Amino acid sequence: MRRFSAALLLALAPSAALAEGTMPQMDFANPLTLDQVGWMAVILVVLYLLLSRWGLPQMGKVLENRAAVIARDLAAARAAKLEADRAVAQLTITLSTARANAQAEVAKAVADAKAEASARAIALNAELDAKLAESEAQIISARDAAMAAIKPVASEAAREMLIKLTGSVPAQEDLVRRVDDALAARKAA
Repeated sequence: MRRFSAALLLALAPSAALAEGTMPQMDFANPLTLDQVGWMAVILVVLYLLLSRWGLPQMGKVLENRAAVIARDLAAARAAKLEADRAVAQLTITLSTARANAQAEVAKAVADAKAEASARAIALNAELDAKLAESEAQIISARDAAMAAIKPVASEAAREMLIKLTGSVPAQEDLVRRVDDALAARKAA
């Protein structure tokens, strides 16, 4: 009520000062002006009472409800963000674990392939070495057989040449010894 009285006095003070003739609507000597001011005061009081008792509490409830909805939505958003952060962390852990497992599997597969290739290479080298040794043995035996087969032919050819060149028949032991020396020298080279 004090506020209303103070507001009424503030409203009337300037109008009383200006009522000397400058503003006819503020002439409080006129009974119509006093009635208008009175009704204005009554309307303002009723409007103040309506707003303070009914309108402003309704707006307060709306604002409180809105604040509660906003707080609830913010809490839900924070919870969703925490859940999303947990999901991202779990996804990151899962991805890094999967990546590590995949790299381990690739490394194992590469190591297995290298070991298998090495084993195959060793087996193939052993097989090739065995075939090479067998081929060399066959070559040596073929050469020895050829040399053994050449020896009588070489001896006979040398004997015939010596007969044609010298006209005399050489001694068989001397001829065989010289052919053996020539074949041994050829074999060594």
